[in-house]
Amino acid sequence: GALAEAGAGLAEVAAAAGEVNERSRSFGVALSSCTVPAAGEPTFTLGADEMEIGIGIHGEPGRERTKLQSADEIVDAALSAIHADMSLSGSEVLVLVNGMGGTPLIEQYVAYGAVARWLADHDVTITRRLVGNFVTSLEMAGCMISVCRLTPELTQLWDAPVETPGLRWGR
Repeated sequence: GALAEAGAGLAEVAAAAGEVNERSRSFGVALSSCTVPAAGEPTFTLGADEMEIGIGIHGEPGRERTKLQSADEIVDAALSAIHADMSLSGSEVLVLVNGMGGTPLIEQYVAYGAVARWLADHDVTITRRLVGNFVTSLEMAGCMISVCRLTPELTQLWDAPVETPGLRWGR
């Protein structure tokens, strides 16, 4: 958006979006399912002591169902999977802890605290962060942890003024 606002052409904007995509990874965890209005029923069911890890943002079931775990254990699973796919060590990153729609903000901050500890232990510097409900899966309880390895140019674009329904800063 910042590039487009500055008058960059579509090819340059698309290239920057592609770079962000290449430098980003996400991992979601569900403590409950969501109910897609068209279906009228939950997309999957979990026992009271279960969670689904590796879920999709649209309410898709995850890669594994496990017993409930602590925030530190959940974050370790998520960031270990991300780190295995894209090394984070030595990077400056943008972190998003996104609520899935049914997770209280205080619990999202507990997850962020675990993320910050994990990244510090792996020589990763958090330079930008967002915690909250930005892209939800209706009323699902859980969170999505996203990490983007920043460059100075991407950080500058991130810091540009923005005024949207979901994000506002710099004006």
